[in-house]
Amino acid sequence: MSRPTAVRITHNFERNLDEIEAFLTRAEAPEAFDRLLDELSERVIPMLERHPDIGRDHLARSADSMEAQFKREAVIESLSALDAAGSIREYVLTNYLILYARLPETVHLLAIRHHRQLDFDLGKPDRPC
Repeated sequence: MSRPTAVRITHNFERNLDEIEAFLTRAEAPEAFDRLLDELSERVIPMLERHPDIGRDHLARSADSMEAQFKREAVIESLSALDAAGSIREYVLTNYLILYARLPETVHLLAIRHHRQLDFDLGKPDRPC
């Protein structure tokens, strides 16, 4: 059996969690944030440790606008700076979409959004926490 892939949380992912907590608090559903944290720690992270390629290749999707194309190119450039063999993958939970970088030895959780939030803010490329 192969050893588990290391899963790292980026500062941007932590900021996204803070935004989701505020979003759910404003929506009067703070218990949903606790459920999200439980799902991340008990299911998502262990699953990515064992099956890091489970998510869909995010960059294989076509960009439907010039803005999306520019953002896509910036993500590709940032990923290439980390590791040319890496990929950006997306994993869908019931109410959330997670973007992560799949590198040969690690997974970096980049961003998470509730489906009712508008879009992703990947921020500047950063290192794991």
